[in-house]
Parts: sequence; C-alpha cells; structure tokens
Amino acid sequence: MPTLYGISNCDTIKKARKWLEQRGVQYTFHDYKKSGVTKDMLENWALEIGEWEPLLNRRGTTFRKLPEIVRDNVNENTALQLMVENPSMIKRPVLEYDGGVMVGFKGTDYETVLGLNQD
Repeated sequence: MPTLYGISNCDTIKKARKWLEQRGVQYTFHDYKKSGVTKDMLENWALEIGEWEPLLNRRGTTFRKLPEIVRDNVNENTALQLMVENPSMIKRPVLEYDGGVMVGFKGTDYETVLGLNQD
C-alpha cells in the first residue's frame, strides 16, 4: 500500500489525497509535522530518487527565513538535518510506492507509478 507523506493542511497534499481517493487508491497518510520524519527516512528517499536536492523545498517560507549563510552553504548533511528539525522544508508530497519514491504531485506520474494507466 502506498504511503503519502506531507502536512495535512498543505494544498498540494489535499490535491494529492483527493486524487488518490477519487481513483479508489488505498494509501496511508503520514503527517510528518505531527508524526515526525527521521534522518534515515530522508536518506532512504534520497538514495531511492538518486539525490537529496528534490527533497528540499527551497521556495518555502521556512527555508527562506534561514540566515543567508546557511541557505547559501546547504549540503546533503545540513539539508537532511534541517529537514528533520523543520519538516516544513521537505517538498510535498513524498509518495512511497511499491518500487520507488516520488517527490511532488502530478496526476499522470501517479497513474504511471501506481499502475493506473491501463490503456
């Protein structure tokens, strides 16, 4: 069963959840603002997608509020630590599915990875 990770009041999470529910996809939702996220989870996601950068939401308010010296010198280790301490910095949603991990929401991509495009 896929797991959708994010923050429940995020508009993109709401769209992704609605999309999944409209298609009858059973999934688990993990609110990492309430339930947290571990460095191991983030490291595994980064390994699965091949890099850590897509996980870090550089556009969000939380990241932009960081001191410039921190923002300009983010590397994998500091990024992972920042995301553990501030889950709002994780790009949303993260979808774990049988066979991989996807960051962000696009219906056509979800159809593909979840095997819903039966054409």
